[in-house]
Amino acid sequence: MSTDTPLMQQYKKIKEEYQNEILMFRLGDFYEMFFEDAKIASKELGLTLTKRNKEKGQDVPLAGVPYHSVASYIAKLVEKGYSVAICEQVEDPKAATGIVKREVTRVITPGTIIDVDFLDKNNNNYIACVKINTIENILAIAYADITTGEFSVFEIKDKNFFEKGLAEINKIQASEILLDEKTYSEYISILEERISFSGVKFTEIKNVKKAEDYLTSYFDIISVEAFSLKSKDLAVSAAANLLRYIDDLQKGNELPFSKIEYKNIDSIMELNISTQNNLNLVPKRAEESKGTLLGVLDSCVTSIGSRELKKIIKNPFLDIEKIKERQFYVDYFFNDVLLRENVREKLKDIYDIERIAGKIIYGTENGKDLLSLKDSIRKSLETYKLLKEHQELKKIFELDIEILLDIYNKIELIIDVEAPFSVREGGIIKDDYNSELDELRRISKLGKDFILEIEQRERERTGIKGLKIKYNKVFGYFIEVTKANEHLVPEDYIRKQTLVNSERYIVPDLKEYEEKVITAKSKIEALEYDLFKSLSSEIKEHIESLYKLANRIANLDIVSNFAHVATKNSYVKPEISEDNILEIKGGRHPIVESLIASGSYVKNDIILDEKHNLIILTGPNMSGKSTYMKQVALNIIMAHIGSYVAADYAKIPIVDKIFTRVGASDDLLTGQSTFMLEMTEVASILNNATEKSFIVLDEIGRGTSTYDGISIATAITEYIHNNIGAKTIFATHYHELTELEKELERAINFRVEVKENGKNVVFLREIVKGGADKSYGIEVARLSGVPKDVLNRSRKFLKKLENRKNLIESKMKAEQMMLFGNNFEEEEEEIETELINENEIKVLEMLKVMDLNSLSPLESLLKLSELKKILLGGNND
Repeated sequence: MSTDTPLMQQYKKIKEEYQNEILMFRLGDFYEMFFEDAKIASKELGLTLTKRNKEKGQDVPLAGVPYHSVASYIAKLVEKGYSVAICEQVEDPKAATGIVKREVTRVITPGTIIDVDFLDKNNNNYIACVKINTIENILAIAYADITTGEFSVFEIKDKNFFEKGLAEINKIQASEILLDEKTYSEYISILEERISFSGVKFTEIKNVKKAEDYLTSYFDIISVEAFSLKSKDLAVSAAANLLRYIDDLQKGNELPFSKIEYKNIDSIMELNISTQNNLNLVPKRAEESKGTLLGVLDSCVTSIGSRELKKIIKNPFLDIEKIKERQFYVDYFFNDVLLRENVREKLKDIYDIERIAGKIIYGTENGKDLLSLKDSIRKSLETYKLLKEHQELKKIFELDIEILLDIYNKIELIIDVEAPFSVREGGIIKDDYNSELDELRRISKLGKDFILEIEQRERERTGIKGLKIKYNKVFGYFIEVTKANEHLVPEDYIRKQTLVNSERYIVPDLKEYEEKVITAKSKIEALEYDLFKSLSSEIKEHIESLYKLANRIANLDIVSNFAHVATKNSYVKPEISEDNILEIKGGRHPIVESLIASGSYVKNDIILDEKHNLIILTGPNMSGKSTYMKQVALNIIMAHIGSYVAADYAKIPIVDKIFTRVGASDDLLTGQSTFMLEMTEVASILNNATEKSFIVLDEIGRGTSTYDGISIATAITEYIHNNIGAKTIFATHYHELTELEKELERAINFRVEVKENGKNVVFLREIVKGGADKSYGIEVARLSGVPKDVLNRSRKFLKKLENRKNLIESKMKAEQMMLFGNNFEEEEEEIETELINENEIKVLEMLKVMDLNSLSPLESLLKLSELKKILLGGNND
C-alpha cells in the first residue's frame, strides 16, 4: 500500500470540507481535479482523463485545465448544475518552505457566478431564498444579483399565499433557490413540479440564528427598520439566509450589497403563472425573446436598460402617478425626434456600468474595464449636457457630476489606452504618471537594447548569421546556435542545453544584463499592479454614485426606447382612466402583429364600462377569439408600465389583477385531467378576482359532458357578473350562453364575423355585436388540412343529425298539438311545471343535508351542476 504524498494529503484535507463541490486545485499553471471530480470534469468538459501516483494500489484519475482559461470551464460546469470550489496557492511558491499553502478562495454555484463574461448581458442572474409560514399564511422571498448589487425582499400575507408566491418566483426566474430544512422537506416536490422555468438549482440550507442581529451587524445599522423590515420576521429570516449563504461562498471577499430594498408587491399588478405564460410576457430563462412582449418592446441600446425593462414588464405599476410620470417622459421623447435619436446614439456607447461596478467590488476588474467605465462616464456627461437644455427632463438624469468627473480624470491620467486584459503583466499605467515606474521602464528598455547589441556583436564575432538571443522562464536569456554552425562557437561560450537541432549557450555579460532586465520587469509588474489597485480602491469609495448612474441610464434608455418603439409600430398614448372605463379603438395584438406581414392585422374595438362589463364572445376556432382577448390584456399591461399601446385610441382604467384561463391540456406530472386543471384555475380566479380585475376565459366547461359544461359555464358567468363585477371576456362554443345577455344586466354578446361563400367559409377576424349560431367546426377542420374524404363524410353525418333533430322536434310538436289542441302552449307550460315540481323534491332533500358554508367555490359549481341536471330531468347517480 502506497503512502500519500504531502500534496495528496493537502488535497484530501481540503476536499473533506467540499464533498458536494468539484474542487479545482491550483498546481502551477493548471487547476487539477482528482478522483471522482476528474471523472465528472472529463465527461462534462471533454477533457482527457489521465493518471498520477497510485492511491491504495490504484491509479488516481486526474484531469486539468489551464489557469488562464479556467473561467470558461467553470461556467460550463455551473451551467450543468454543479458547484465548483476554487482552491488557490495563497503564498509565493518561491518563498514557500515545503508544500505551498493552498485555500479555497471562492465557491461558485449557479446563483453566485461573478465572471460576467459568461452571463447573459440582458438578464439578471438571481439567487433567491424562499421561506414559508403555513400557520400565519405568509411566504417571504429574498433575491439578489451579486453582479449588480441588487438585493430585494418581500412578504406575501394572504390565504392564497402559495399561488401568489409561485407567481413571484416565476417572475424572478432565479438560477438558484435556497430553502431552509423545513421548507425543503415540505415543498421541494411541489416547487419542482410547479415552477415553469427550467435550469433552476434548489439548495437546502440552515436558518440563520438571530437573523435580525446578523443583518444589522453586516450592514452596520442600528435596526432593520432602516430597510423597512421591522416586524417582518419571515422577510428578515429569508434575507439573512440569503446573505449568509452568499457571504460564506465568497470566503470573505467583499460583496456589492449596500442595502436591502423591501418591495411592496401590493403596488404592482398581480399576474399569476398562467397569465404570465398565456400572454407570453417575457421568455423563460435561456430562451429567445422573439414571440414575447419583451421581444416587441425591447429596442433598448444598453444592457442595463434591457434588464430593467424585463423587470418592468413583469411588474406593472398600480400607482397612477408613477404611470403618468413615465408617460410624460415617453411622450416628450416621442414628440422630440431629434433629441430622442441623439440620446439613443450616446447611450449606445455606454457599457454595463452596473456590472463593471460589481467587478471593482470583487477585485476582478482589469484595465479594459476601467477604460470602458471612463468612456461610459464621458458619454453620460455628454448626455447630461444635452438634457440640461430641457428643464422638463432634469429629474430623470440627475447625476453626481463632480464625483463622476473625478473618476473620469483619474482613469484618463493613469490608465494607458492600450491596457491589456491581464493586470499582472504590466502595460496598464501610462508613462510620466509615476517616476519610479518610469525609471524601471528606462532600465528595462536599456537592458533590452543592450541584449540586442550583444546579439549583433556575437554574430559579427562568430560569423554565425543565424545566431539568436532568446528567452524562457527556465533558462532566462541564452544564445541559440544551430548544429550546422556548432563548429564556429567560441571557446568562451558556456553550454546550457542541447536540443535535437541546436545548442544553447550563455556568456558572462549576457547574464549580467539579464539580471537587471528581469529584476526591472518583475518590479514593473508589481508596481503597476499596486498603482492599478490603488486607483480601483479610490473608485470603489464612490461605488454608490456609479450604481446611481447605472439606474439613471436604465430609466433614460427605457423611456426613449418606448418612444422609439411607439413611433416604429404606430402605437398611441393611452389615457389612464379613473372612471373605470376600458375603451380601445383599433386595437391590435402587439406580438402577433410583429410576426405577420405589415398592414395585414385586422383591428378591433372594445368598450367595457358600468353599463356592460362582461362580453360573451362566440365564434369558431381559428377565427381570432383568443388573439382578441389577449390583445386587450397586453394593451392593459403596456399602459400600466407607461408604454404607448397597440391601438388607434385607448382609455385604460387601473386594473389590479389580470387572470387568463386559455387552452386545455392535461397536467401529466400531477395527474390532473384537463377538466380538473381547468376547474382548479377557475376556482383560483373566482376566489381572488376583484371588481378592478380583468378576466379572460376561453372555452370553460369543454372538458366534461355538454350539459355539465353548459351548466358550469353558465354558473361561472353568473357568479362573475353578480358577485365579482370584474371586466370579463368569456369566449365560448356554447351558443346557449348567448341567452345570458337577456338575463344578466351588464352582459353583452359579441361574435367573430364569418362570411359564407357557397360551401366555403372565410373568417374575417372582425369582432361584431351579436352571438354566433354556428360553430363551423368542419370548416376549421378543412383549414387545418384534414383529408377531403373525412370532411365530406363529416358533412353527411352533420346533415343527417340536423334532419333527425328537425324531424323529432316536428313530430313531438304534432303529437302534442293532437293531444292538447289549441291549448298546446298552455298545457306545455303546465307539463313542464309538473316535471320540475317532481324533481324539486329530490333537490330540496339534497339541500336539507348540504353544508353550504363548507363548500369551496369549485365544489359549489360542481354541486350546482348536479342539481341543475336533476331539475332538467336527470338524476343524481
